Amino acid sequence: RFGNLAARIAESFCRCFWYSQGRYLYDCITNEYKDASVRPNQIFAVSLPFSPLDLEKQKNIVACVEENLLTPYGLRTLAPGDSKYIGLYRGGPNERDKAYHQGTVWPWLIGAFTEAYLKVNNYSKQSKKIAADRLEPLLDHFSNSGCIGSISEVFDGDEPHQPGGAFAQAWSVAEVLRAYLMTHS
Repeated sequence: RFGNLAARIAESFCRCFWYSQGRYLYDCITNEYKDASVRPNQIFAVSLPFSPLDLEKQKNIVACVEENLLTPYGLRTLAPGDSKYIGLYRGGPNERDKAYHQGTVWPWLIGAFTEAYLKVNNYSKQSKKIAADRLEPLLDHFSNSGCIGSISEVFDGDEPHQPGGAFAQAWSVAEVLRAYLMTHS
């Protein structure tokens, strides 16, 4: 009974959220609107143990996120090509609040991205090496920048990806360490 229900949910999820033209997931859907913004939320549909998506769709999502959102410090919250993109987390509280979900990089998302990347690449030795190399800027930040032994809350979406927000963010540290363990097991 639950297997049939899971299959129906997966089919419905794919029918509703898969954006076939872009080969990734819509960010948000309603009865009247489908938001095709490229955002990091979709990586969770791949990284979770039981994805409703087939392997080809999972690989397309990882490729989309890698191409549009991945930076040396985590995932942007919005693709730079989007008209709503704000690449710098600067200014007063109102300006920073506007940028927070519109392109600012969140380091904590590197855990889900790493897990999804490894998963679609069968946890191969080569994929672990690539993922481990991608963690190096965050590990360097952890050891040598800002608050030694921690990771900043956010980084600018635009290069050179300056840190911002809180100087120490526990969930970012936790996800970087989790990603490190995935790449070194």
